[in-house]
Amino acid sequence: MQRRKFLLISGSLGGFSLVACAHQILQPVTSKNPPESAVKQAQKAKKVKIIVISDLNSQSGSTTYDPEIDRAIPLIINNKPDLVLCGGDMVAGQKSSLTEAAINAMWSAFDRHIAAPLRAAKIPFGFTIGNHDASGALSAGKFIYAKERQLAQDYWQNPQHDTSLNFIDKTGFPFYYTFTQNGIFYLVWDASTHLISQEQLNWAAKNLSSSDAKNAKMRLVIGHLPLYGIAVGRNRPGDYLADAEKLRAFLEGHQVHTYISGHAHAYYPGKRGQLQLLHAGALGSGPRRLLNSEQAPRKTLTIVDINPHQQETVYTTYDMKTQEAINITSLPPLIMAPNGQVLRRDIPSVN
Repeated sequence: MQRRKFLLISGSLGGFSLVACAHQILQPVTSKNPPESAVKQAQKAKKVKIIVISDLNSQSGSTTYDPEIDRAIPLIINNKPDLVLCGGDMVAGQKSSLTEAAINAMWSAFDRHIAAPLRAAKIPFGFTIGNHDASGALSAGKFIYAKERQLAQDYWQNPQHDTSLNFIDKTGFPFYYTFTQNGIFYLVWDASTHLISQEQLNWAAKNLSSSDAKNAKMRLVIGHLPLYGIAVGRNRPGDYLADAEKLRAFLEGHQVHTYISGHAHAYYPGKRGQLQLLHAGALGSGPRRLLNSEQAPRKTLTIVDINPHQQETVYTTYDMKTQEAINITSLPPLIMAPNGQVLRRDIPSVN
């Protein structure tokens, strides 16, 4: 069912729940324990709902957020997702002149506007570190933004900032880690720069080959930079991952269903080869126009309904200014990124 207005979703879901409850009450009780086949069918029908947001920040050093952020959080809470995923850039760092006090003030503002309300609502929060959160850029083998990385780590490792995630491997948290939620295996890697190191690839291979990953119904990977440069001003080397085809083959080889990314500041539900590519649009400042498109930039939020048993995902993405659902056919059928062609995900692949 196509959702129309995001503001109306929570009310619609409430009505649906009442109908479902009434339907259950009116069903005749034939047994205390339903047949095993019915249980299995019910399990297979169970959907998982995640909400994907990304690029929340404003201008450098800012401790304020655009109005769309403050409008989105209560709407997210009212929709009661199983998980919220953020594609990075939660604060506005990546500036060497920022003081420790200024960086901590940004994380406090993020907590106040976004993380704390989600914690209070008991909604698990997964995220990947963006270049403005704690860039992994190196110079002479040392982190250029070491102070930002340390303070980001301090924030996320504070027990008061619990994410409610079921961690599997959190030795590299918050920069890279794995968790499971509702039968889905999530791997988060540090794509805050265009380089995924061999060390991190070895770590990812080990985790994606683990029993937790193999026993999961689906596998998703999240990183800030996308594999392909799909947006105006984000289509230059350094704004997408190096060796994208090698990385895609790596993910496909480990049966990853979808790679979720931010940084492009433009929503595009794409695919290349066997890999689904969810480019999350910016919810904060600076949305960008897609390549091969004349549409004006827009701030977006995406609801992903997942059927893990069938390996199916359905996106409903909203323009957060108008709060209208975006019709996928209004987006370019393909994008000629500088490092590879990306098809819109509903377009049949040509072998």
